[in-house]
Amino acid sequence: MSTHRVVAIAAALAAACGVSKDKYAAKELEAQQYTKKYQDESQKVADLEKKVADLQAMLDASQQQLGQVASDKAQLEQEKGELQKKSAQYEQLAASLKGQISAGQVEISELRGRMTVKLKDKILFPSGSASLSKDGKKALDAVADAFKNMKDKNVIVAGYTDNVRVARKGPWKDNWDLSSGRAVSVVRYLQSKGVPPLMLGAAGFSEFRPVGPNETPAGRSQNRRIEIALTAADYAPPTVSAPR
Repeated sequence: MSTHRVVAIAAALAAACGVSKDKYAAKELEAQQYTKKYQDESQKVADLEKKVADLQAMLDASQQQLGQVASDKAQLEQEKGELQKKSAQYEQLAASLKGQISAGQVEISELRGRMTVKLKDKILFPSGSASLSKDGKKALDAVADAFKNMKDKNVIVAGYTDNVRVARKGPWKDNWDLSSGRAVSVVRYLQSKGVPPLMLGAAGFSEFRPVGPNETPAGRSQNRRIEIALTAADYAPPTVSAPR
């Protein structure tokens, strides 16, 4: 083969190799561009997925807040209804005892849903006694009328004394005995006037919960009292099966 022929073949191979390298470089560049585009699109998808997750979290939180708002609203409505009911009961009780309140025999109050009827011992009992007086029974008649038709309530009668010791020759050992005996007398009388016994309870607190100073006659008079508290019932009688 002549020298010219060899040179021509070599030139052709060199040209072919140049074309192949250019195509490879172009394809490689194209692949890199597609790879970058894919990475960019993947990042966009990831960003969108994060935004969707964030929006879903916000939606879930909003729904939870709405649920809490609805629950709070329902609770407020319930409390409003209970307060209105308690207020109505208080007004009913005040109206029932209007005469006794005007005469200074009875005081009523309401605090945190608890209504209290306070009666001075001199209205209810002779000195040192747990036997109800005529005026005391009359005052309790009005109390019984107000209480006997109420539902789901406790009526707790509490007796209190001053710090003067009871007479040694009397039927009472001490002020514990006297305060408890007076509370029980009131409970029995209320029951006799139609207040369901399931509602009733009695307690004696002796001299240890004064509302006035025991150093003065006026203070001791304040401390000698009967308080009747009307509260929400906390007891449900058990169901007892009849014997077969």
